[in-house]
Amino acid sequence: MEYRDPKKEVMISAGIDIGTSTTKLVISKFILMNMAGGAHVPRIEIVDKQVIHRSPIYRTPLLSPTTIDIEKIERIVEEEYKKIGITPKDIKTGAVIITGETASKTNAEVMIHQLSNHAGEFLVATAGPDLEAIIAAKGSGAYEYSKLTGKVIANIDIGGGTANVAVYKSGRLCGTCTLHIGGRLIEYKEAIIESISPAVKELLKQWGSPVKEGQSASIKGIKPITDFMSEVIVRLLKKSLTLEDQILLVGHEPNWQEEVDAIMFSGGISECIYKHDQLSSNPTQYNDIGLILAESLKENRLLAKWPWIEPVETVQATVLGAGMQTTDISGATIEVDNSNLPIKNLPVYQLRFGRDYEMAVNNLSNKLSEAVELHDPKKEGQNFALYLSGLPYLRFREIDELADAILLGLKQKTKQSQPLVIVLDRDYAKVLGQTINRKDPSQSVICIDQINVENGDYLDIGQILETKVVPVIIKTLTFQNKERRT
Repeated sequence: MEYRDPKKEVMISAGIDIGTSTTKLVISKFILMNMAGGAHVPRIEIVDKQVIHRSPIYRTPLLSPTTIDIEKIERIVEEEYKKIGITPKDIKTGAVIITGETASKTNAEVMIHQLSNHAGEFLVATAGPDLEAIIAAKGSGAYEYSKLTGKVIANIDIGGGTANVAVYKSGRLCGTCTLHIGGRLIEYKEAIIESISPAVKELLKQWGSPVKEGQSASIKGIKPITDFMSEVIVRLLKKSLTLEDQILLVGHEPNWQEEVDAIMFSGGISECIYKHDQLSSNPTQYNDIGLILAESLKENRLLAKWPWIEPVETVQATVLGAGMQTTDISGATIEVDNSNLPIKNLPVYQLRFGRDYEMAVNNLSNKLSEAVELHDPKKEGQNFALYLSGLPYLRFREIDELADAILLGLKQKTKQSQPLVIVLDRDYAKVLGQTINRKDPSQSVICIDQINVENGDYLDIGQILETKVVPVIIKTLTFQNKERRT
């Protein structure tokens, strides 16, 4: 038999991150190969990946404090495409991610969808604080570090408006938390304090501090604020936030149970940590408190007690999360309402079942409440796929109980008319889907199996094929950059 190399294909990916302070773009090239034999169902894998272009770090353009300048964002993208000679038609995958305080702008949702329509085939996500923490931990390398070492690592992604913390152990998400800690919470103009964020204003009010807008910028006045921020991060990692600390808390308290073994910093402030040996003679050179905050973090003796693991990526941790895409085929044991397909850009929420299956089922409603809060924080009706992994051998009675628990828990969703999308790693899709349909015939169900995904992934689910399988595109916000700093 004559041997023939599998056909290789090239795919261009773009990642665009529009954050509180900065906007960044990265273009990547992926080599795809069919790893299956000629007589088998295609199995496409990415065998090589390269970053072929990184944009400068742009200041996020705003028309007003509450409105993004969409036209300027589009011009930035067009100019970066021109630099390497590509057009939107060349972009086959990627992500437009809007993060931090920018996600709350009045035209944020309009902007990312408009941009995705003009810049190529994109995954589109408005990342709430928990999801932003997950994305950053994957882009920084913290997620991979936890998988390789089995240790508990906290990735602390500090940008302009927030510090997003995600804790991982052995590749498993343990929990998240977000704080009002960032470089742009106090901004300067010509060495004068121009703006102070509401959270910091409330803190200063409680302290009786004289620091206010219109004053000259001085380390003496600002350093106590950034020192306090570093102390709050210590207490966050120890899950011992005080009443005063609550002023800086965004949403829920730290929700992991594990003790943190190591920490990793990413985001714009990490650039200041790793690239500035000491506080600059001009600490306000970026017209914010970023350098002073970085210095407070480096000086904090309690933070120094944890091993600091250097990240794969710092300021571009989130944007480099826009890269990897694989194709998979769901098995034949599926239950699918084909009228609701195809579906694009569906975020995944993973539920792992351990040894105590009954406890996991009883706790399913609480977990689904977390899923709604994670993927639909503004209660706008964002749908998501529920991924059930680690299921034991189930008898029909247990399938029946699982279906009841799912239907009860998903009543917390904003839009009940949306299709219920369930993904499994075992071949229970048909029996679970049919059981749910029997219990609630009005509920549209898409239940597919033999797919392996995780939190942070997005799915494109195609229409059922003649061979009774469903093509699924798994888009994961992870990019493993091999170029580590030394």
